[in-house]
This record gives sequence, C-alpha cells and structure tokens, in this order.
Amino acid sequence: MVTGGAVRIGRAITEALQAAGAEVVVHYRSSKAEAEALSPFTVQAELQSLEDCSGLIERAGKLDILINNASIFTKDSLADSTPERVRREFNVNLFAPMELTRAFAAQAGQGAVINLLDRRIRCNDTTCVPYSITKKGMEELTKLAALEYAPDIRVNAVAPGAILPPSESSAESARELAGNIPLEELPTAGDIAEAVLFLLHSEFITGQVLYVDGGQHLLGNGV
Repeated sequence: MVTGGAVRIGRAITEALQAAGAEVVVHYRSSKAEAEALSPFTVQAELQSLEDCSGLIERAGKLDILINNASIFTKDSLADSTPERVRREFNVNLFAPMELTRAFAAQAGQGAVINLLDRRIRCNDTTCVPYSITKKGMEELTKLAALEYAPDIRVNAVAPGAILPPSESSAESARELAGNIPLEELPTAGDIAEAVLFLLHSEFITGQVLYVDGGQHLLGNGV
C-alpha cells in the first residue's frame, strides 16, 4: 500500500511498484478518480483521524509492503504556527505513519516499510518548523521501528530534495528556488521511486535513510 499513492511522488512510486510486478493498494484522501485510474485496489482515509488510520491496514487486506508517503506541508515559523495547524501536520506526517507501521507489523508478520522524509532533516529551516519536526521525528521512528521489528520487517526511509516545482515555474527558476544543489539538477519523482525500489530489493538494509537530493543535505542550513 502506498499512502497518498495517486498523485505526485506517490503516483511515481505506485507506477514503479506496478512495473516491478506488485499489486498496489492506493490510499487516497480526495483523489478518488486518480486512484481508481491507477489501480483496482483503492482505500480512502483521512489520515488526520487516527480512528481512520487504525482500520486502514485491515481494510487494505494482506500486505507485504507499506509506503508511508502521504504528508502535508505548511510554511509556518514557530511564531506563526497555531495549535490547530501543528496538530494537523503531526497527525498526518508522524502519528499516522506510526499507527500504520504498528498495524502493518501486527498483520504482515514479514515485509518492508519505506518512510518518505525530507532532506530538511539535516538542517534547521525556521520557515517550516512543525513540518521539519515531524520529518525529523519520522527519521527516529524509522530507526526505532527497524530495531523493534527486526528480523522480520525491514524499515527504511527516502529523503527527497526539491521535487515537482509548481507548474508555473520554469525549470531554471524552480532550480533557483530549490537552493544550491551540488549535482546542479533537480531530482525527479522517478528518482525517488527508484530509491524506494532499491531499498525494497536490498534485503540486508534496515534503519537507513537514503537521500535523493543531489547532495543538498550536505550543505546544512541556508540552501
């Protein structure tokens, strides 16, 4: 199952898994048409609701792989954030993946989990404080779950850089908005999907974060 698997990075991951021969359950919140166009197996859930999360794995059926891709992003400094927006981001970006991983491990017995993070976990970006905290929390969840569920379930993560700029942006302006990138190219959704497949195929890797950001995480703050 790929959460948020109908659009953007989630869609690329869904299509890559399907091309590799997997039957993919596509979770969606509101992208019903896109999900049903991708797969005959779809489930709808609002990940802000932990009640919805608790039954999502059971509704999806027997799973071998869980991709925690769905997230929300708000440009909020600490001063500008509100309790409601903070709770919303924590519920979707951290608490839902935690609950889904727990339920997946209880149901699957064996398998693999991939969490989608963000290259910002290696810097301190004060323009999106709640989001950054949730993704840094997901890094720790990845490590802890990898230890708890070994040897039967491997848990890894992919940390993308700037992906899929707004459609109105030119390629060059999008790269400039993304900041300095050592490899001087924006990664694509396909690059993220390839990293997911690599981790799924690598049976002796667990608890790792694979950065797909052109080396941007090496630069720290201010990029």
